[in-house]
Amino acid sequence: MRDFHLPGRSVVLATNGMCATSHPLAATVAIDILKKGGNAADAAVSAAVLLGMCEPQMTGLGGDMFALIQKNSASDVVALNGSGRAPKAANASTLRGKGLSVVPLRGIDAVTLPGAVDGFCRMIKDFGSMNLAKVLAPAIHYAREGIPVAPRVAFDWSDGAEALQGSAIDKFLIDGSAPKVGQIFRSPAQAEALELIASKGRDGFYSGPVALDMVKSLQALGGSHTIDDFAATKASYGTPLSSSYQGVEMLEHPANGQGATALLMLNIMKHFELSNLNPFGAQRAHIEAEISKLAYDARNRFIADVDYTTRMSHMLAPETAASLASLVDLKRAMANPSTAAEAVHKDTVYITVVDKDRMAVSLIYSIFHSFGSGIASDKYDILFQNRGAGFTLEKGHPNELAGGKRPMHTIIPGMLAQNGQVTMPFGVMGGAYQPNGHARLLSNMLDFDLNIQAAIDAPRSFYDNGVLKIERGYASEVHQRLADMGHKIEIPEGPIGGAQAIVIGDDGILTGASDPRKDGCALGY
Repeated sequence: MRDFHLPGRSVVLATNGMCATSHPLAATVAIDILKKGGNAADAAVSAAVLLGMCEPQMTGLGGDMFALIQKNSASDVVALNGSGRAPKAANASTLRGKGLSVVPLRGIDAVTLPGAVDGFCRMIKDFGSMNLAKVLAPAIHYAREGIPVAPRVAFDWSDGAEALQGSAIDKFLIDGSAPKVGQIFRSPAQAEALELIASKGRDGFYSGPVALDMVKSLQALGGSHTIDDFAATKASYGTPLSSSYQGVEMLEHPANGQGATALLMLNIMKHFELSNLNPFGAQRAHIEAEISKLAYDARNRFIADVDYTTRMSHMLAPETAASLASLVDLKRAMANPSTAAEAVHKDTVYITVVDKDRMAVSLIYSIFHSFGSGIASDKYDILFQNRGAGFTLEKGHPNELAGGKRPMHTIIPGMLAQNGQVTMPFGVMGGAYQPNGHARLLSNMLDFDLNIQAAIDAPRSFYDNGVLKIERGYASEVHQRLADMGHKIEIPEGPIGGAQAIVIGDDGILTGASDPRKDGCALGY
């Protein structure tokens, strides 16, 4: 039991259904959908689309989504890939010819096709119990009526507002400034786009006036995107990857997501007795940082569009983990094993829902960097993602930019399972941090016997681009010990990531947890 003298959160307990996500309005909408007879798929999509209005700097209709969906057992979990592709005319050689070594973060070349809407429509068609109009009704309502800006959203909005350009400045700022806490954000133009999707399904977005608006807006800025590119955008299904740690199986979305990175971290972690360490001490933070360096180096070498990822079995092989574990010096930080050209960042929303029949959904939805590309369509205010910055321009690399290809993605939904049953859908937001966050969350639970809320609340550290970022929850002496080991230490301005989870108990109890680093909550009924 937590110490009630100290600030913190209790877990949320319920029996019928539960949602955990990063904004209270979205959690409330999900529960309302469940109470009206919808299932976990209906509730997850309804709340996720609304999050694009609640947290537009994080996500929106111009972005991508991934989901793990489970109806009966761990063996029937499917991975839904709602990520878009580069336009057909895109190619790395053109950008290399301009003297570029990476895809520019905010330019038109970073805009890939938005895949989320097709993913949502596919999810409702194949798994939902409600029609699309009912599922999208809450987002349509709030887009038109407005949403008070929450505290963490206001912080992120102000931090990312400088990325906005052109017409997006007027669409996503209020009187030229980022909205303050409590100010109302509305997007009636997006409400109109959502109404077209509600009535016509995916065709309401990928053809007709919304698609024409997006194509015209992109081409006006020099984009090679065509109406045929939008029409060809399709979500696809895959089989989750998995690995086990102390008898618990972790399921991850396959490539082009980076879920295999979390599994590789788990496989390396098995070679260290983490449970003998102080969970918030220097030695654990050091070992975790070294493991992440090695796992992320493998990610940068191997993960790409599934059609181009050819060495996944090698990446997840036990002997690979053993070999990498032997490279960890327990007393000294290693130099960064490689410098990745792929861009990584921290802006994503996550939602998990479990319904009365114990259908579970783990869904993540993003436009990549804060406000994505910073470019919005002229009429319907669709903010475009900059996920194309996840490509590399390295010739011959499996993740090299090419037309019709999906980039390596940072967003990954997760699930835990035991004895053939899903026991916890979960997600960790935070761009590159996500695989590290998945592995750390499971270690917090299994190595240090923390309940799910305590495991989420616990202070975090993350090695990123030559710097070991340490949250203020660590003691100052830990900072010094890590510095003595050779780490360059930094306390980041904002917290490291966020997380949401629902534990499905054998006793029929659902236990929800939500990260205090965000505005959200877990709700059940």
